[in-house]
Amino acid sequence: MRPSANEKSEKNFGIKIYTRVCEKLKEHKYRTMNFQKWIARGSLIAGFFWGILFSYAIIEESIPDTIRIEKGEAEDFDFRVPMTAELDQEGMEVFGNQSPSVDQDKITLNLNQSFSLKSQQQGNYFMSCKLFGLFPIKDVSVEVMDKEQVIPCGIPVGIYVKTDGVLVIGTGNVVGCDGMNHEPAVNLVKSGDYVKTVNDEIVENKDQLMEKISQCQGEAVVLGILRDEELIQIKVIPVKTEENDYKLGIWVRDDLAGVGTLTFYDEQGYYGALGHPVSDMDTGTRVSLGEGTLYEAEIAGITKGEKGNPGEISGVITYLDQYKLGSVDENTDVGIYGKLQRAPEESQENEYYPISLKQNIQKGEAMIVSSVSGERKEYQITITDLDYNSANKGILFQVIDPELLDLTGGVIQGM
Repeated sequence: MRPSANEKSEKNFGIKIYTRVCEKLKEHKYRTMNFQKWIARGSLIAGFFWGILFSYAIIEESIPDTIRIEKGEAEDFDFRVPMTAELDQEGMEVFGNQSPSVDQDKITLNLNQSFSLKSQQQGNYFMSCKLFGLFPIKDVSVEVMDKEQVIPCGIPVGIYVKTDGVLVIGTGNVVGCDGMNHEPAVNLVKSGDYVKTVNDEIVENKDQLMEKISQCQGEAVVLGILRDEELIQIKVIPVKTEENDYKLGIWVRDDLAGVGTLTFYDEQGYYGALGHPVSDMDTGTRVSLGEGTLYEAEIAGITKGEKGNPGEISGVITYLDQYKLGSVDENTDVGIYGKLQRAPEESQENEYYPISLKQNIQKGEAMIVSSVSGERKEYQITITDLDYNSANKGILFQVIDPELLDLTGGVIQGM
């Protein structure tokens, strides 16, 4: 039998549907394959860029931010990174396994090869580093310094410093003469601020600040505030209390004291101490230093360091002129600095040592010096890792001296 016209129409319609479905599947498959290709390409591109960023970070960390060399002495360097560097030619000599090119008073170095630097002129130079000679990575400071020698101390000292301005610890409530709680300074003055002036008049300590506020008779006062190294002005209305006084509702501090370690001093009497900044215990910020004094101190007790407890040294400071050692002139991220008016007796017979530059520090056995036991002694350590980019955490070491481990458990606060 021959198929009818209707049967032919249904068959043709079915073929058309089947054909369209196949076309759609092919189109979908093509689009899916294209989509997958774009995803793969995107992943490759993203991986490439992440690889570049990761490599950038590693290479950037491979070069110190600062290189120091002694005047007249050649210092060897071997960074082994795919970078070039441009260095000022004037006053600088380059030696080693490469012949650097010189163009327009600039020396171009290949940092993938070892080299040596030497200069007869004390001062600062700058070295511009580029990845593959194309992409700027960082600028490195090259400092040429005189040969120095110091006496390593490890001696406990007392530290007393005044803040440069009145340090704000926080804000609080003031009970007014109406018996209500008021917060006149909340959201205006912040923890870590320094009050420098009141109505354009300088205040140097908290007593002067309180006096100026008491004299305002309830009128709004304008505080000159140093915040994040920027001087701003803030208007605050004092609250009259039941004692017929006026208050701003801020907690303040104008001095700090504590016990630390005198690290070294040089032939001119300039010293370094602590190895970390003097920070306020409440705000956690480095103190803006007004003036300070270094005193003799005696160790009164030792809290041994344990897991979860850093331990500490407690000491006694006598704030009398005959116990003064010198001034505290700078408070930096790597310690305090100043000048001694006299050297501590415990160190006067000690030997001077030439300082070592950071790039010459090596892993392995070494000694630290400390008077934590009551007398100055050397203790054995092992240097396990080095970070040439870190200012105050550049050496990771382990205390292995049994005497020091028994006494302190390692390195504790105040050493």
